[in-house]
Amino acid sequence: MAGGGVSGLDEARLEAWLRAALPGHAPGFTLTPIAGGQSNPTYFLTLGGERLVLRKQPEGALLPSAHAIDREYRVISALAGTDVPVPRPVLYCEDRGVIGTPFYLMCRVDGRVFATADLPGVAPEDRRAMYRALAEALGRLHRVDPDAVGLGDYGRKGGYFARQIARWTRQWEATKQAENPDIDWLIATLPGAIGEDAATAISHGDYRVGNVMFAPEGPEVAAVLDWELSTLGHPLADLAHLCMAWHSAPEEYGGIAGLDRPALGLPEQAEVEEWYGAAAGHGLRLEPVHMAFALFRFAVVFEGIAARAKAGNAAGANAAEVAHLSAVFARHARRAMD
Repeated sequence: MAGGGVSGLDEARLEAWLRAALPGHAPGFTLTPIAGGQSNPTYFLTLGGERLVLRKQPEGALLPSAHAIDREYRVISALAGTDVPVPRPVLYCEDRGVIGTPFYLMCRVDGRVFATADLPGVAPEDRRAMYRALAEALGRLHRVDPDAVGLGDYGRKGGYFARQIARWTRQWEATKQAENPDIDWLIATLPGAIGEDAATAISHGDYRVGNVMFAPEGPEVAAVLDWELSTLGHPLADLAHLCMAWHSAPEEYGGIAGLDRPALGLPEQAEVEEWYGAAAGHGLRLEPVHMAFALFRFAVVFEGIAARAKAGNAAGANAAEVAHLSAVFARHARRAMD
């Protein structure tokens, strides 16, 4: 495929296709890669005066269920008419002949994205309101009836935690680099502790500070981003994932454990749970086993990163630096249950 400046794509072909698909735009076209850790390559795109974002699959062979940008586009399209803040979808293209992989376009949203949960650079008096907006946006997502927005078949209903525990247990066995008594204990304990597992909601799958955009000024969530892992799941799985920040230190993937949270204006986990619960309205309460599962899952994720780093095919440049976090998060998971 012909290169296209810094984007590496055939920009002339892409522009011609877009002008046919979206007629009426004025002259002018730019395509700029967005730096960062996105597993699906992402670009700022302008067509005439319209500011857009393009997301595509990576090049090369992919696992069957990975990089499902068709699902990303489907879920933001379904949510666009709700009170869940998502970028406005524009179009989806499955023709690989345009830029080599399927891709989609959405409108660009202005705002602020933070890499770590301490919201660096924000005034202490603003952080609490931002976390409240974060919790309430998740609650509004979980209020949406999947059937009412055309997502009734977006995943299996009920039994989410049981399936996920089994899945991540298999993943651990496939990637473990060393024995870990904490993981062994969790694998033996979690299935019998999970309890009632029938609740179903639209689940983001990776809901955290780094995957939302806050308004340019003010505490509001302007858009929830990165829906790659979304499915139908248990609502408390998303909440527990968000709350991992209170169980991990800043050097442990940007958590806020050990910080002087009152001085920084950061709320406590119980407050976030309360704000979320009021917005979600389902009456379910986060239990230690839900937190333990979220932390266990992250431990297995980091073990996979360690395995890929050892094999020399890790995706991230810092893979070797974070590989040790598997044992760290396994300890946190067991502590959450104890």
